[in-house]
Amino acid sequence: MRPLRGWRGRGIVVRTVALCLAAGWALQTPGGVSLVVPQPNINATVAQNILLSVEYSCRGVATIEWKHVSTWGTTKIVEWKSGNYVNISTVYKDRVTTFENGSIQLLNVGMRDAGYYFITVTEEHGTSTYGTIIVNVYEIIYEDLHFVAVLFVLLAAVSAILVCFMWLCNKSLHLFQKKMTHKLTASTTEEIELETIEC
Repeated sequence: MRPLRGWRGRGIVVRTVALCLAAGWALQTPGGVSLVVPQPNINATVAQNILLSVEYSCRGVATIEWKHVSTWGTTKIVEWKSGNYVNISTVYKDRVTTFENGSIQLLNVGMRDAGYYFITVTEEHGTSTYGTIIVNVYEIIYEDLHFVAVLFVLLAAVSAILVCFMWLCNKSLHLFQKKMTHKLTASTTEEIELETIEC
């Protein structure tokens, strides 16, 4: 006996419906945290304010924690539960602003703020997800230009002093040569007078 063609098609439909129902049931169970980091690299200059932007979603209450890792070590910046307490470390007390979407803003960044910023979003059921943002902090170029300008003024002053010194040396040499020429002419005249007297 041959299977009916209609039953084979119905078997595929039944399997597809069962798979969709299982996926829907899995999505309704507690758990599952998603995190999006739209800008994983940030370049900033000294004294600038930067936004470490993220967006998370989960079912239930999430705990958000930010850490900074650099060559100076690891520092916990802030930890908070959405809608509840905010625990900011004393190092960042007046420099951090938190946002409901998990983002933080760092005020007045310095060279020590460069490094890796790790965010951990943990759902109340224990599911966690992680994100990383790399921050590069550069010194303001105007300070370098200020150094070049001061160096240029210093070199100009030194060269002006050297030019004046060379002028004085030249003047002194000229006076010395004039005096020597005058002495030489006087001694030559004296010799001529002595020769005429002897004759």
